[in-house]
Amino acid sequence: MIDAKLIESKPEYVKEALKKKLWDFDPEPLLKMFVKRRELLKEVEANKAEQNRLSKSVPQVKKEGGDVQALFAKVKALAAENKDKETELDEIEKEIKAQIEVLPNLPDDDLVAGGKENNKPFYHFGKEPTFDGFTPKDHVELAESLGLIDYKRGAKISGTGTWVYTNLGARLEWALVNYFISCHLADGYEMILPPHILNEQSGYTAGQFPKFKEDVFWLEGTEPKKFILPTAETALVNLHRDEVLSEDDLPKKYFAYTPCYRKEAGSYRTEERGMIRGYQFNKVEMVQYTTDDGSDKAFDELVKKAQALVEGLGLCYQLDKLAAGDCSHSMARTYDIEVWIPSMKIYKEVSSVSNARDYQARRGMIRYKDKEGKMHFCHTLNGSGLATSRIFPALLEQNQQADGSVVIPEVLRPFMGGISVLKPIKK
Repeated sequence: MIDAKLIESKPEYVKEALKKKLWDFDPEPLLKMFVKRRELLKEVEANKAEQNRLSKSVPQVKKEGGDVQALFAKVKALAAENKDKETELDEIEKEIKAQIEVLPNLPDDDLVAGGKENNKPFYHFGKEPTFDGFTPKDHVELAESLGLIDYKRGAKISGTGTWVYTNLGARLEWALVNYFISCHLADGYEMILPPHILNEQSGYTAGQFPKFKEDVFWLEGTEPKKFILPTAETALVNLHRDEVLSEDDLPKKYFAYTPCYRKEAGSYRTEERGMIRGYQFNKVEMVQYTTDDGSDKAFDELVKKAQALVEGLGLCYQLDKLAAGDCSHSMARTYDIEVWIPSMKIYKEVSSVSNARDYQARRGMIRYKDKEGKMHFCHTLNGSGLATSRIFPALLEQNQQADGSVVIPEVLRPFMGGISVLKPIKK
């Protein structure tokens, strides 16, 4: 959530910053409410001060033989007046919160305005593979010919936008997850296995609600309302909700493996068939809680970690700096790692590394106390480390051979029982 004090003190700055995120924001209604809130606060405090003064004067009035009943009546009248003003103040506070909580996070100042058309690739790794002497297959054909994925049975038991990992396909998927996990453990990150069913406050803290409440799968018949997590980030950024941490405890570094559940799948787009976009996919997610001073360092670390995972697999990729309007609702900045998908002739995102600054912490009251005892909101950051549903296709397509086989990256072989090549199955 954006700091209300920032909106009040720098409304034009906030307006222009949100415009970069393609968000039309008129600060005037909020500014009027801020004025009204200040006036009411002043009146309430003045009334309370007068009540206290009158109450303290009762012994003296009694001593002088004055009318204390009239004094009591005046105190009672002031209390009733204050109750009405406090009710009005509470309503204004709720309205201010309702207007601010739907606003996206402010983009960092160095981000360019606009949507994905203004994203800037600034780093490339590896060469886009060429296939001499044979026509390369796409990942759907490869996965089926190698006996790795059963799309038909996935559709039969669940519907479109789903699939079944079979035999060596299931082992390859699990090898990817284990490779990611082993790297994060080696880097000192704490492993978490969170629940997949979350309460509504978790979605609010992460910044997905109220704006994106319809984008998740809700469970019927639960009270309070619960939903299935769209990403482990939603759970991880709520671990310390409503807590006060010590500066000495930061940064906190977590990662979690979970399936992710999304309402939007890509079956309606021919170029996104197969595993490129589905209702359920596997992902290992990294999250850090930091001080405000440690925020930028943590972002760089998460980006380098995600890059190292892709480079360890030997996959050609590019690193993009996202324009303000393509950063997600809660994020101040995002870098995307995109792998090359030969059949599509485009790069597709396999990791987004983002910094929410204090946006999520304000929503979840996640704070830390510095060495002088002063309270601050934490900064929260997240990064995919990694999502498998596009790594898997990129791995198959980039590593395919003329005979239809696929070479398994060396880092995965220990998790595959030493298997180094996937070969077509005989039918």
